[in-house]
Amino acid sequence: MEAPVISLADAALTLDGNAGRIEILKGITLDVVKGETLGLIGPSGSGKSSLLMVMGGLERATGGSISVLGRDMTALGEDDLARFRRDHMGVVFQSFHLIPTMTALENVATPLELAGNLEAFDRAAEELRAVGLGDRMDHYPSQMSGGEQQRVALARAAAPRPEILLADEPTGNLDGSTGQAIMDMLFGLRDRHGATLVLVTHAPELAERCDRVIRLRDGALDTLAEAAE
Repeated sequence: MEAPVISLADAALTLDGNAGRIEILKGITLDVVKGETLGLIGPSGSGKSSLLMVMGGLERATGGSISVLGRDMTALGEDDLARFRRDHMGVVFQSFHLIPTMTALENVATPLELAGNLEAFDRAAEELRAVGLGDRMDHYPSQMSGGEQQRVALARAAAPRPEILLADEPTGNLDGSTGQAIMDMLFGLRDRHGATLVLVTHAPELAERCDRVIRLRDGALDTLAEAAE
């Protein structure tokens, strides 16, 4: 059997808050296989986004182990984690996180340039055309709608051809029809590049499109919900 691309064993995340130590994730054990689309659902504050951040090395687990593409994420330093994400992962957030002083083309090309890709701008242009922004490449984020900015963010995540796409409420700041278009594009990018997709969402219609759905509650997997299903 092929090894999972993401594997968590008793992963935990505890942070210090004003009221003392807070358990954000409580012993999560979970495998994600190659090519799978996994939906993470649950009430606000259940730990969905934190779990996604731990998978991507954007938040460091305080317990257990996390392996991504065979690499022990808990053993990597910050610089190595950043390089690993650059080379293997695409991340899409609810907030677009575009660089305001750069055009759409420059925003998408920047991570490719940092990785030493000699065809960074050609690849960036290709991805922008793939998300329907072929005529907006020279526009700055302030000149674009929220849906257009999220499309730029999708193109930026997909441009390095990552093995793994992580998406945290990518339609949360968009209206219904625009959000639907963004999700169609995200699933299209997954199919075009054969990536594994992990998606945090509150929207039932998006969860239904996933191969598997995991529900979190109070920082743990909701085994009662899974049993009911």
